[in-house]
Parts: sequence; structure tokens; C-alpha cells
Amino acid sequence: MTEELMLAGCLTNNAASQEALYSRFSPRMLGVCYRFAKNREDAEDMLQEGFIKVFSQIHQYRSEGALEGWIRRIVVHTCINVLKKNKKFSDSVDITFASGIGIREESIPSIMQAKEVVECIRLLPVGYRTVLNLYAIEGYSHKEIGNMLDIEESTSRSQYTRAKAMLEDVLVKKKIILKPIVKTPFFGAAMAAK
Repeated sequence: MTEELMLAGCLTNNAASQEALYSRFSPRMLGVCYRFAKNREDAEDMLQEGFIKVFSQIHQYRSEGALEGWIRRIVVHTCINVLKKNKKFSDSVDITFASGIGIREESIPSIMQAKEVVECIRLLPVGYRTVLNLYAIEGYSHKEIGNMLDIEESTSRSQYTRAKAMLEDVLVKKKIILKPIVKTPFFGAAMAAK
């Protein structure tokens, strides 16, 4: 079924068209939900709620961009709303955790597509995981993230920095990446990790 036929059918609440749209886009959108959720069940709940919104708002799609991108925005916002509704975003982590870890920008983006990295992202506290997903993967600005999550832009930036540090630490512990060379604040020299 073509995208145009799916859309026309969804506008009239045609079950076959809705099923076709869901079948085409749900696997990728489940991946989006999975990055925000703590487990598969939560991800599936987010996906279900996201597609309910997609079907109820399909009349707002104006064909001004990819349908998948429009669906993805709805699913991302649904994930954020679920986290906020369940107050899961308010989980906190010790702020001092990331202070001593050096970050190499190129170390994380070069391997972001690996399944192991996605699993490691899911190990981060929900606040860190959410900001990391929104900024590094979904491409939102810190200002947009702040508005979405009802936090300050500076909080988004610091959560992102801490999330990268924590993720790098997890990746090193799981031996997905090698321990990076860090500059210590006291000596200013690069030291190889043991």
C-alpha cells in the first residue's frame, strides 16, 4: 500500500490502512521508544500511546516533510510526556560523578549505532538518558529540550555533559571502547589510563 493510500485510509479511520501504517513504521519507532524506556514493556507502552496520538492527529499531517519524521516527533514527545507523567524524569544522580572524567567528542558519536551502545544508554539514569537521546540522537537544541522537559537550558547542557561522561564510563567498563586518555585537572598532562 502506498503512503498516500495509507494516509487517505487513516483519515477515514480505515483499520487496514492504520494497520499498514503501524506495520511500516512501528519497528523503527519502537527503537526510538526503547532508547527512552527502561525496559521493553515500557517501550511498547510508549509506542502504543504514540500511535494512538498519530492516528488521532493524522489530519494535521500536511505532507510538508517525511511522514516518518512527523510520526517520530509525535513518538518522541509521547515518550517525554510519559516520563514526565510518571515523574521518572526527576530521578537524580550525584552531580560530582562526571567531574573527573575526560570526554572525547569523537569517541561516542563514531559508535552510536551499535546495539551495545544503545543498551548502555538505557543503563543511564532517566534524566541523563532523555537529554542524551534528545540532543545527540534526535537533534533538538538545549533550548528546545529545556522547554520540552520544563528545565533550564543550562540544566540540559550539564545533564548532557554528565550523560556523555557516564556513558563513556559504562562503555569502558563493558570494554566496548578503550579507556580514553584524560587530562587531569591537577597536572594538565595527558595520562594513559591503567
